[in-house]
Order: sequence, then structure tokens, then C-alpha cells
Amino acid sequence: MHIHKRRPLDVLVLSDIHLGTYGCRATELLNYLKTVEPKVLVLNGDIIDIWQFSKRYFPGSHMKILKYITSLLARDTKVYYVTGNHDEMLRKFEGFRIGTLEITNKLLLELDGQKAWIFHGDVFDVTMKHSKWLAKLGGHGYDALILLNTFVNWVSVKLGRGRISLSKRVKNSVKSAIKHISDFEETAISIALSNRYDYVICGHIHQPCDRVVRGDEGNSVRYLNSGDWVENLTALEYADGNWSIYEYFKDPIAKREMDSANLSDPELSKMEFRNKDLLNALLAEFSEMQREPLKSSL
Repeated sequence: MHIHKRRPLDVLVLSDIHLGTYGCRATELLNYLKTVEPKVLVLNGDIIDIWQFSKRYFPGSHMKILKYITSLLARDTKVYYVTGNHDEMLRKFEGFRIGTLEITNKLLLELDGQKAWIFHGDVFDVTMKHSKWLAKLGGHGYDALILLNTFVNWVSVKLGRGRISLSKRVKNSVKSAIKHISDFEETAISIALSNRYDYVICGHIHQPCDRVVRGDEGNSVRYLNSGDWVENLTALEYADGNWSIYEYFKDPIAKREMDSANLSDPELSKMEFRNKDLLNALLAEFSEMQREPLKSSL
């Protein structure tokens, strides 16, 4: 196994991991997490896909992500869980704190004298607001496409042709999808400009982005999107006063990391988790949450 010194980060932003779905790239995410040491971890929505959460599919690699995040709490890493649409059942717990973990629907951080407005982004999605059943149906279709994509990539790699993303090709070829992404970004930027925020940080649309936009009043805002861990395998890193988009496919160190049973982490090796019992407890809690009304705010 290759052992590397972890890169220190002031802030790490992850979104759209979708634990509990076939498309989730949990092994790759764990490899990456083992190469960094963030002071603050922001989980910006759609971390556990409660829409499609099932006893039938929650593999050990997905459980290891939850265990790893728990180990960060034991090391006093500040963890903000910002709720998204696929884990919206957690929104009723806004303001909940335990140790260094905090659940919130939106977050305003001050970084080196500048304000960063962080939220998942589904509040801008018309489909989410008015046709949730359609959005959920689309989610299942997307998961089926990812499952098909897994088989296609297996064949493609065997033939020496590399990986392809069917879902990205579909998105990039449909004009309405392109317009949706553009409208989403412009709405977030407009609100951030009017509130004089320096950064606006989102997830939701699975499109990593980093661009600066100037407003009519001379001010500017930097729009950042952390992408996802289904297609792009990206994150946002803040260190030494600078933001950057992390790309797993361009990181040879993370790709060389081996996924061991105990994660090669003393904190984790001391922790005992029984997957079946934890899953049953989570499912029971999620079922109870479904019976209660949700609250949401921007």
C-alpha cells in the first residue's frame, strides 16, 4: 500500500454522493478522503439517497463512507450536513448539533474576510417544487441509466477504449437540460450578487463549475459547484485562501490508494459497526420522518 502525507485543507465541499444507489462511486471517494485532512467538511446535499434507500442495496463500500465521516468527527473536524432534495427528510432536523456535526438547510461561512453562501440548490428546481413524483421517477430512470453505464464501461475498458458517461452525453445533447443548468446558475449568481456575497457554492446539477461574474453595481461573485460522485467525481477544496475544483480522474495519488478492510485508520479500526443493525435503525428513522411535514428555506 502507498502511504502519502494527507493534504491539509481549510474547507472541503462534497455533494451528490448518492449513497445507496448503483451509481455512487464510494470506493473512489474513500480513496480521495484518505489523501486529505480538512478542518471543515461541508456535505452539501444528496449524501444519502433517501429517495431510493433500500435494504437491498447498501454495500460495505457505502457504509465505509459513513464510518469515515464519523471518524472525522472523532478528530474534531467540523462537519456541516447541508440538506438536499434526495435527503430532504433531514430538513426537519435543521439546527441539530451533536459534537462537531451540524445539520442545516443553508450555510454562510466567513473565509478570510469573505462571505461564502452554501446551499444544495434544489430550491431553484421547478420540477422539484411542483412535480416531485416526476422528479423521483426521473431519479429512478437516472439510476437505471447509471447501472447500464456500469456494464457498458466494463465492456469498453475490456476493449481498451476507456470509460464513457451515457448520462453526461444525454445531458449535453438535450437543449432543455443545458438551459436548465444555465438558468440554475444564473439564478444563484443573481441572488448572491444582490446579497453582496463573495462566493455562492451549490451542488444538485452534477456540473462542476468555477467562474466569476460581475454585477451591474460593480461588485462580483464567484460561482462554484462541487459536481458529484456519480459521474464527474469532483469536489471543492479551499486552502491558503484559494478555491479549486478537485478531479479524481486527474489525481494519481488517490487512484493508487487501496481500499483495505479497516481503512488503515486507527480511529476507524477501533470503531465497531454492524451494517445490518445500523441500516435497520436508519430505515426505521426515515420511515418515521416520512410521516411528518418538512420545512424548507432558502
